[in-house]
Formats: sequence, C-alpha cells, structure tokens
Amino acid sequence: MKRKPQLSFWQIWNMSFGFLGVQIGYALQNANTSRILQSLGANVDELSYFWLAAPLAGLVVQPVIGLFSDRTWTKFGRRIPFILGGAALAGLALALMPNAEIFVVLMSPLLFAAIMLLFMDMSFNVTMQPFRALVADMLDDTQKTKGYSMQTFLINCGAVVGSVLPFVLVHWLGLNNQSTPDARIPDSVAWSYYIGGAILLGTVLVTAMKTKEYPPAQFLEYNQQTETPAKPEFVELIKGIPKVMWQLGVVQFFTWSALFLLWTYTTPAIAANVWETNNPASSAYGAAGDWVGVLFGAYAVFAGLFSIVIPKLAARFGNKAVYAASLLCGAAGYLGMAVLKDQWLLLLPMLGVGIAWGAILALPYAILAKSVQAERMGVYMGVFNFTITLPQICCGLVGGMVVKYFFHGDAVSMIIVAAVCMLLAALSVGMVTENGERENG
Repeated sequence: MKRKPQLSFWQIWNMSFGFLGVQIGYALQNANTSRILQSLGANVDELSYFWLAAPLAGLVVQPVIGLFSDRTWTKFGRRIPFILGGAALAGLALALMPNAEIFVVLMSPLLFAAIMLLFMDMSFNVTMQPFRALVADMLDDTQKTKGYSMQTFLINCGAVVGSVLPFVLVHWLGLNNQSTPDARIPDSVAWSYYIGGAILLGTVLVTAMKTKEYPPAQFLEYNQQTETPAKPEFVELIKGIPKVMWQLGVVQFFTWSALFLLWTYTTPAIAANVWETNNPASSAYGAAGDWVGVLFGAYAVFAGLFSIVIPKLAARFGNKAVYAASLLCGAAGYLGMAVLKDQWLLLLPMLGVGIAWGAILALPYAILAKSVQAERMGVYMGVFNFTITLPQICCGLVGGMVVKYFFHGDAVSMIIVAAVCMLLAALSVGMVTENGERENG
C-alpha cells in the first residue's frame, strides 16, 4: 500500500496561503456588514434577514462546487481552477460593495448592498470549499490535523488584517469613519474593501503557482484505487454520509448559531453597551464599529496562536476533548462580552472566543476527514457545509423577531443567547464517535 508523501512545512503553508486573503475579505464582511446596512437605513431587527445571504449562498454553492471539483481533472489540478475563479469573483464583489450609492439610479442602495452581500458570499464559498478538500487530497492521515491547523493559523492571520483595517486607516492614515449624506459608507470601510480584494487575489495566486496537485493516476494509487470510481447518484451520496457527520452536525448547529449571532449583533451591542448610542450615523457608533473590528482581530490573533498548539494537544488528549474544552472557553467569552462595559476590558473575552474559533476551524474537519472516502472528499466537505449554513438560516429567520418582540431591540441579549448556544455545542461533543481517538500531529 503506497501512502501519500509527508509534505514539508512550506508545502503545507503554500497549499493554504490563499485562505489568508479569502479570510481578509470574510473578516471585513463579518465586522462591517451590519454597520454598512445600518448606514444605508436598515433597522437592528432587520439585520438577521440580510445576513441570511451568507448561509443561503453556502447551502447551495459549496456542495455543488465540491461535487464538480471531485469530478474535475485538468492540467492545473482539480481544486485550483475553482479556487482561482472564486477569488476573481470575490475581488470584484469587494470592489463593488462599498459603492452602493453609485447604483441608486437602478435600485435603492440598501437593496444593492443586499445583492452584493449575496454575490460576495457566493464568491467566498466558491473559493473556500476547494481549500478544505485540497488539504484532505494532499495530506496523509497523520498530517491532516496539522494541515487543518495550519489552515486555521492562516485564516486567523487574515482575519486579524481584515478586522483591524478600518481602525488602522482611521487612526494611522486619518480616513473618515463616519457616515456622510453624500457617501453613507465611511471612507475607512470602503478603502478596507479595496485593499482586502487586492490581497485576496495576490495570496490565491501564490497557492495556485506553488501547489501541484497529484495527477489522476497518482491520486488513485495513493487512495488504493485502480480506476476512477463511477459517479454516484445524489441519493447514494446521502445514504453514504458517515455517521460522524450527523453527530458533528449537532455540535455545528449550536456552534454556528452562536457565531451567526456574534457577527450580526456585536456592533449594535457594543455601541449600546459601551458607547451608549443606537444611532448608526453618529461618530460614537463609528468608533464602536471600528472597535468591533479590533475585537474581532483580537480573537483572530488568539485563534491563530491556539491553532499552533492544537496538533500537540490533540495528539495528547484527543480531538474530541480539545474540541469540547475550546467551545466551553467560547461560551465564557461570549458571556464576558455581554456583561463588560469597558472597551479595553472587552479584549479579555476575546481569548475565549478565539480559542473556540480556532478549534471550530480545524477540529471538525480533522475528525471528519478520517471517515470520508477520498473520491468523495469534495462533495462531502460541501455537504458538511449544510451543518454551517442551516443553523445560520434558522437564526436569520427567527433572530429579527426574537430581538424585536422578546428583547425590544436589545442586541446585548442576543449575545447572551449566543453564549448559551456555545455551551450546548460543547456539551454535544460527547456524542461524537471519532475514527480513532487520537491522531499524530
């Protein structure tokens, strides 16, 4: 039985380097979408409906891209063509998103922003899904936790850059961070999107040029196959879903519900709790929005640092134990966000949120990759994305009603709901049955 070669640090690094740029764009979206939408006239109880664009895009795009990339063999590889195409579209979306006012003659700026949000998320999903499958394709089982941890580290480096860009542009370069009547999206946010799009394209090109995927014959040999498997029907694929995917789905439901609430309601929650304002056009709200970017950057730093030690912790204690403990840290972090009213003290809960985020980006995939057939890795990684998108869709549909009718517009209460969800996620890890309790780092 011929095994895949052990790849070097730099080979694994280059394989996921493009994710650095993708996450810069994704972090810009997470930290600034609610702010942009409110600047264009959206109410706090309407935000969750706009945020439905992200999970709806992922629900459709990732399984389709996974299925097609599984069946694609070109001289450029099977995953790389999709990564490049998605990156080009994402760069275009990042350039268009801050210019909603220009398209006022065609439609309302708020509607245009909503359409661009959907387009942006579709592009991100086209780019991200093949990156997940690429790690599973290229790495032996003994290196998969290391590979996904490396990917997590790069993701969080990108998240730091994307999250703090508006703050840096305001405080270092003096750009405006306040909405104005003639350009309701602040200059600092707009230029952050332009810079993020350029970096995204550059980093993805590095991955495309530095990564050589295994050709079909070699791929089949490494996976103990003599010929390309017949293309399975959709029903057969669903029936063949490994049990661990269903088990992880329960954990993912609570995890991604908590994350959706974090990204949707942190800006209005911090603005109300710390800056004591609910006016999106005020300078205080602009300052709150900038600080949310710093907070998101801080938890990305902690997540990146934690990702470095995940392989060693997983080798010693097992993926499940590290996963559950990390999610408990996240629950504590969310609770701290809801109760602390000092902007600097809010950096403390980001440690717990960052530990949870680091584990969420690496450990479910490391657990799942050991139970999925190589020839179906792309489509199953796409189907697994259902466990990310469906909880967000549920939260998007009911979140607006909950914050309006139960909490009377209080976004802070939604952060507390997120803390409860993260606690339930940690408890749910116990039901997961992993293929082997430990894995070498």
